[in-house]
Amino acid sequence: MRRIWTLPMLLVLCGAVVAAGLILRGSPGEAAVLLLVFVLLAGMNSPLIFPRSIGAQEAQRRSAADGRPVVFWRPGCTYCMRLRIRLGRSACQAHWVNIWSDPAGAAAVRAANDETVPTVVVAGRPHTNPDPGWVREQLSPPA
Repeated sequence: MRRIWTLPMLLVLCGAVVAAGLILRGSPGEAAVLLLVFVLLAGMNSPLIFPRSIGAQEAQRRSAADGRPVVFWRPGCTYCMRLRIRLGRSACQAHWVNIWSDPAGAAAVRAANDETVPTVVVAGRPHTNPDPGWVREQLSPPA
């Protein structure tokens, strides 16, 4: 669980150190702006912007029941962030699995494509880094 917070915490720590140096040099305004940028980067790389993750087995069980896609992701992945942001509010309709906190999820992705994320599983078929528009279509109920 600690591994998923390593990058965000490093970003905040680095930002604090650089901001402290700027404050000592007499630039508190620059320090505040720089610290804000580092905190925003940390937030974007944290698991906070993603829907709550569940285990791979539970996600696969739920997907079999409701037909929704399973999205395997990891914190710090720019492609995962792109997918999450482009899905918008509909992202919560998918079942999200953080491969850094779920060994079964990491194994499932490794079996599909050498641990490349995001991997979206729809109807039992894995799709590596699919187009967000296509994933949004998979989230929509059939007409």
